[in-house]
Amino acid sequence: MNTNETQRQYEYMEKAKGYVKAKSEELGRPLTYCVTTFGCQMNARDSEKLTGILEEIGYVAAEDEKADFVIYNTCTVRENANLRVYGRLGVLHGYKKKNPNMTIALCGCMMQEPEVVEKLKKSYRFVDIIFGTHNIFKFAELIVRNFEEKGMVIDIWKDTQEIVEDLPIERKYSFKSGVNIMFGCNNFCSYCIVPYVRGRERSRNPEDIIAEIKKLVADGVVEVMLLGQNVNSYGKNLENPMTFAQLLQEIEKIEGLERIRFMTSHPKDLSDELIEAMANSKKICKHLHLPLQSGSSQILKVMNRRYDKEKYLALVEKIKKAIPDIGLTTDIIVGFPGETEEDFLETMDVVKKVRYDSAFTFIYSKRTGTPAAAMENQIPEDVVKDRFDRLLKEVQTISQEMTARFEGTVQEVLVEDINDHNADLVTGRMSNNHLVHFPGDASMIGKIVKVHLDECKGFYYIGSIVEE
Repeated sequence: MNTNETQRQYEYMEKAKGYVKAKSEELGRPLTYCVTTFGCQMNARDSEKLTGILEEIGYVAAEDEKADFVIYNTCTVRENANLRVYGRLGVLHGYKKKNPNMTIALCGCMMQEPEVVEKLKKSYRFVDIIFGTHNIFKFAELIVRNFEEKGMVIDIWKDTQEIVEDLPIERKYSFKSGVNIMFGCNNFCSYCIVPYVRGRERSRNPEDIIAEIKKLVADGVVEVMLLGQNVNSYGKNLENPMTFAQLLQEIEKIEGLERIRFMTSHPKDLSDELIEAMANSKKICKHLHLPLQSGSSQILKVMNRRYDKEKYLALVEKIKKAIPDIGLTTDIIVGFPGETEEDFLETMDVVKKVRYDSAFTFIYSKRTGTPAAAMENQIPEDVVKDRFDRLLKEVQTISQEMTARFEGTVQEVLVEDINDHNADLVTGRMSNNHLVHFPGDASMIGKIVKVHLDECKGFYYIGSIVEE
């Protein structure tokens, strides 16, 4: 980890503080900010860093986007994600005309696409700061440049080996936190833009990860979510290579940490060593997100997933044998170019055999810049819609049956929040990621309690606390 760069950024934060304070005094009120996140958990974690820096330099949170500093942390996995950002920028332009002190910043995956930056330079001149995924740690420096320079501040890195952490973070939850263990991806699945916008895989040093988690635990965190585009290939590019299973075993030793989650796992890299580590662990949650994408070996080959249907099913069997009560979840794409009815039925077959606790199902959407977008045999919309509906029905039926298998048992539940619909209930999560609602109050948030699962209501449980 680059400690010199961390130090440098703290110096910029001090400088930015001065500018924010002066502006705030001139206006006779505090300056406000609004961070909007599009996309995945990696982005959500990045947004906590952006928020931490804004708070550190003196901005206060606003209720909405009519703030003095608005930043969009963008996603570009699907084309319509980009269109949403352009649409929302139009609205922001109107706000900026009314508030000339407003600063608009854009960062995240969408900014790593050269044509996006060109479009912004040409048609969205009112945007003040643009940066990408590789240099998010430079946020304070870019804010200072915006105060000092006239015109757009653009700082995009094509790729990086640099990892800079230890900067302020404003966490959404006091008791759980995401922790980046690696960045980038080397897989180049034919439908996915991620390797192009997040760069090559690079792993953080285990010492830095463990130090960060210890600090979080000292601050009240009981559950961490280890984040990476493909956590199973963690550690391959370290000076002293280390496997993901070995990292998990080191994290497990941290006192006061109760639960360890992780995502996402690529089936081709899931080792026997990892299955064994999960089976023997007291802290690793009994939940595994294992993206299938398609059940057809032929389609998997064109997707460049580097496993086939048989390998995937054999892996699942191995996992279930070692960890019988595991909660398995997945991602599935319907309507990939060239998918025949037979290919689709292969996917349905895997769903019936694996019996997922839940599945994220997606209709294939063309992503410019990926090999799949240029493929022949794009599937007609009505065919895709029909397949999608059939898959969804199957997934939901199985999901309800799988959720119900714990009815009548007592489970440990981490209380996460007051229930959205009934203030007398709290909502918590079991180790396998299933949701439980039961009577309780705010004092229980962040605690792990024993709950009797009285009744399964489809995708969640109603329970009652077990007095010890």
